[in-house]
Amino acid sequence: MPVRSDGKTHWVDEVLHENGGLVISYRADRIVFEESTGQQHLVIYDNQTFGRMMALDGATQVTEKDEFVYHEMMTHVPVLAHGNVKRLLIIGGGDGGILREAVRHKGIEKITMVEIDPAVTNLAKEHLPMISAGAFDDPRLDLVFADGAEFVRTSPEQYDVIIVDSTDPVGPGVVLFEEAFYRNAKARLTEGGILVTQNGVPFLQSTELSSTMAKFKRLFRYAHCYVATIPTYVGGFMALGWGTDDEFLNAVTVETLTHRYREAGLKTRYYTPAVHKAAFALPAFIEEIVAKAAD
Repeated sequence: MPVRSDGKTHWVDEVLHENGGLVISYRADRIVFEESTGQQHLVIYDNQTFGRMMALDGATQVTEKDEFVYHEMMTHVPVLAHGNVKRLLIIGGGDGGILREAVRHKGIEKITMVEIDPAVTNLAKEHLPMISAGAFDDPRLDLVFADGAEFVRTSPEQYDVIIVDSTDPVGPGVVLFEEAFYRNAKARLTEGGILVTQNGVPFLQSTELSSTMAKFKRLFRYAHCYVATIPTYVGGFMALGWGTDDEFLNAVTVETLTHRYREAGLKTRYYTPAVHKAAFALPAFIEEIVAKAAD
């Protein structure tokens, strides 16, 4: 089990990279909730440095202290690059962080969120309300508890942006990294739409990014990724996959992004228009992973 005790103190082990010889431990100053939900093992706890944290199957999912980096970059980059998002789909994201950032864009008319595990959302509402900050009450939200892969396979809806806020490719999250899922997600995009995915930390998970980029290259005219640095995701830069048939969307100028940012009335803690542009300038080793994918 990922929660252990040395007799005096409880620790939560981050075992995502265990096969690579790396385990990170966080002190649990208080275990708030722990159980197997039927889908996965979930633990919510308090840590002095990172505040309230949630882990699924031994992998940290969200922390009160640094969640803003991930959620702002997953949401505002595609929404502001697109410039006219009316319908947005979130796959996963049960903690509500992506939703919180999405509802700040008043021009979005409908937000559909598909989460496979109701327990994640219900427990996040109860024990991590600061993550969603009331976003689940937004009238534009259509909250669906279902398999995201099955949803994009069968839904007739079209979306301008699809954000896949998934776990890593283990357990229930595996299907969200398969080519069939990406193909079906693309079919749900409007013309010029954008698919954004969570693709791990390339320094430790290069095959995860390489695999997604190879599939994106077969499906989209423009397949790339951008990066953000999130302290609790160990190993440096996190890669966020970017698939679209509009190859010019990542070339939107800082001036245009700044205008859209101000028009949206946003105030962010990590995202800025300049950071948006810089995020697509990849370190050489990540650029090589993307370039060689499917070669």
